[in-house]
Amino acid sequence: MAAADYRAVLLTGRPRIGKTTVVRDLARRLSARRLAGFYTEEIRHGGLRVGFRAVTFACDQVTIAHVDFNQASRVGKYGVDVEAIDRLADETLGLQPGVDLYLIDEIGKMECLSQRFVGAVRRLFDASPWIVATVARAGPGLISEIRHFPGVILREVTPGNRDGLAGNISLWLEERLRGTDG
Repeated sequence: MAAADYRAVLLTGRPRIGKTTVVRDLARRLSARRLAGFYTEEIRHGGLRVGFRAVTFACDQVTIAHVDFNQASRVGKYGVDVEAIDRLADETLGLQPGVDLYLIDEIGKMECLSQRFVGAVRRLFDASPWIVATVARAGPGLISEIRHFPGVILREVTPGNRDGLAGNISLWLEERLRGTDG
């Protein structure tokens, strides 16, 4: 498949390597475009990570996991609010007319506990809009399957490429999006 045929870029890499930073930088660079999706932030207390929140491109925030959540669904020490992820998927990952780019940070174990999230991501990839997403390095189900969707290119975020990756991806996307502008 030629580079022109790709519709989705998946960013992967070890935890804390800078995947979210690349997504946020990409969103900043493409701020004149209509974006949908979300990025995640760590919730820290006293220097320790205690949870995660999702921030939409409409500036809404929702806590999706926290050490203090007494949820049946858990990933490591975090209770995961699957209903919050369901709402996040419904509000940000539905096919919307006029959206230039879907940014999804991240397709990981916590998010994949939500069947609505999994379904929304599959529908997006099946519909082939422009997508940039971060994805866990390994995992079952959607995490594994998404890497083999048609039109997907996988990029490892490393200390050597992370500072230039958002610039490279934004240039590549702008070139392609100009061809779709009416």
